[in-house]
Amino acid sequence: MKGLDVLKRFLIACSLTFGLLHADALEKILSENQEGIFEYDIESNKIQSEKLSNSWLNPIQVEYQKSYTTQMGSDSVGTGTFSVRINQPIFRFGGIYYGIKYAKASEALNHSKIMLQKRQMIGNAVELLFNMQKNILEQKRLKLLIQNDRLDIAQKKEHYHSGLLDSSFLDQALLKKSQDDVTLMDTKMRYIDLKNQFAILSDKDPMKLKLPKLKFVSKEQYKSKHLGYRVERETVALANYNEKVVLAKYLPTVSLQGQYIDGDLNPLFLSPDSLLKEQYYTYGFSISMPIDFNALRDIEVSKVEKLKAKLNVIEKKKSLYREYDGVAKSIEMIKQKIQLAIQNEALYKRLYTLTKDLEGAGEKTALDVATMQHSLEIKKIDRKIYEIDKQLYLLKLYIGMENVL
Repeated sequence: MKGLDVLKRFLIACSLTFGLLHADALEKILSENQEGIFEYDIESNKIQSEKLSNSWLNPIQVEYQKSYTTQMGSDSVGTGTFSVRINQPIFRFGGIYYGIKYAKASEALNHSKIMLQKRQMIGNAVELLFNMQKNILEQKRLKLLIQNDRLDIAQKKEHYHSGLLDSSFLDQALLKKSQDDVTLMDTKMRYIDLKNQFAILSDKDPMKLKLPKLKFVSKEQYKSKHLGYRVERETVALANYNEKVVLAKYLPTVSLQGQYIDGDLNPLFLSPDSLLKEQYYTYGFSISMPIDFNALRDIEVSKVEKLKAKLNVIEKKKSLYREYDGVAKSIEMIKQKIQLAIQNEALYKRLYTLTKDLEGAGEKTALDVATMQHSLEIKKIDRKIYEIDKQLYLLKLYIGMENVL
């Protein structure tokens, strides 16, 4: 028994490794251009956040001024002035601190939005892969049906020529084959369309990519890993910091001022005992507070936005749970279809064996055996198609989750 437990752990480890290999492969499913766009979006978001974090720092004003006057005689007298001036708020009742926090929260929110968009694009590419694989199976199924149509036509022709069958039955068999031929052509056209859609998202060869084997996840895991839910929660954090920033905007602000000046003295003020300097500093501080009649409304709007963001989190949670329950019910129905397909496959295996035995006894023909063999293959394909349908429903859960493909 101990050896069996070791074997189970080994198999679980292998399956986890296999899943991670698929995850790495599918993370790179998008084309280089699409990947580049997302990388630039992430880089731009980071730079914008750094810019917003430093927005409380006022620019340093550097100025050079040159002026001329003829007030002192016939000749023009020129004076030049170079100055460096700062006016920097250093205290805003938490406004600076929460402004930096707001910038970081904004970066996190935008990053999650970018990652959600990327995950959805990856999910769309994987969905196209599943549908291409399903389409290939549907083509095989239709080709087997058409083979059965040909066998049915051959039998009905033989019976018609023998006078055992009315021509209307032969007409129906011919019509069915014609309809299946058209359906096969439509299916092939859909495959071309799917392949073209995939080429827009990825430059990989779809035939060389292995599809993941998706597993059912718990409801809590679905919620906690869903990027859409994270976006709503980070929106609450952003709204919370924004409320504090808006409030601080209408409270007193303490600022430091300083100026360095290097300028030519006005000739009118020149005298041997003059104390004026060409180079000097000025500095000081100020306390200011805006009196805005819309301040209370502005603060109230920020509070309302925060409350709205909190409600959106609750609604997003409900929405995710509804989506999860819907997918769970659909998968349960598909499982029932798979079980029926397995039962049908077993039934057709017995019928195929019986038909072969009857052929040996002279009661059935080779056409009957071939028809039953094709029907058995069709049932096997039906089960595979249902398995892909199950994966497509699971993909609806995975498409918004982080690091699960």
